Amino acid sequence: MILLSRRSLLAIAAVVDIALHARPTPVAAKVLAQRHNLPPRHLETVLQALVRFGILKGVRGPRGGYELAKERRRITAGDIVRAAMSVTGEDGLPPLPESQLVDEVVGPVVKSAGEAFLGELDAITVEDLCTRADAMKEPGAPSDDALDFAI
Repeated sequence: MILLSRRSLLAIAAVVDIALHARPTPVAAKVLAQRHNLPPRHLETVLQALVRFGILKGVRGPRGGYELAKERRRITAGDIVRAAMSVTGEDGLPPLPESQLVDEVVGPVVKSAGEAFLGELDAITVEDLCTRADAMKEPGAPSDDALDFAI
């Protein structure tokens, strides 16, 4: 069972992708969407929320895109999920139940579990996730950091 919403999972993947690929130029939303097989419109609202929360920085212009707003070790998965959760997408969902059972029994337990889950995500940095992504690369495989010279 996945406890994260699709939007939160996408936000974490986008930030890690940007952390891995934003040097020397920012990552364009279109390129990011292509790498994750998504229409760009699904990504834009998440990226904008990440900018509002100070996780990403938007760079304008022909070579614009997104880059990290702070060091990878200072951004946690919990920070990213909180930013993604700020984007509401619950327009088509039914209303939450209103009852004493929900207010006094179910709600507090679910809230406590959610806070514990976010606490665990706060212990995972983008640096940790980038290290895992780098470890996945095959030994001897060409690196994205390989220098390319043209004369």
